[in-house]
Amino acid sequence: MANPGNVAGGLKATINNPNVSEQAKAHAEDRLEKEFSLVADEGNESKNPKNVIGGIKAAINNPNVSEEKKSELRSKLDDT
Repeated sequence: MANPGNVAGGLKATINNPNVSEQAKAHAEDRLEKEFSLVADEGNESKNPKNVIGGIKAAINNPNVSEEKKSELRSKLDDT
């Protein structure tokens, strides 16, 4: 049997894939809601604040992130 986490991840990927038809996206969203009792976009409620801060710090130190975005992230980090 398939790993439920992988199935949910695949359904979420289908919903966000621009190459997938609207019908397939609707089917994936329905299946995600029915089988996993999840809404496709959970928002920030389920995110661990310490993980979010860690991600912001990682992005600030990432050489592939623009200086404009780093500045935005620094101000967001100062607000926490």
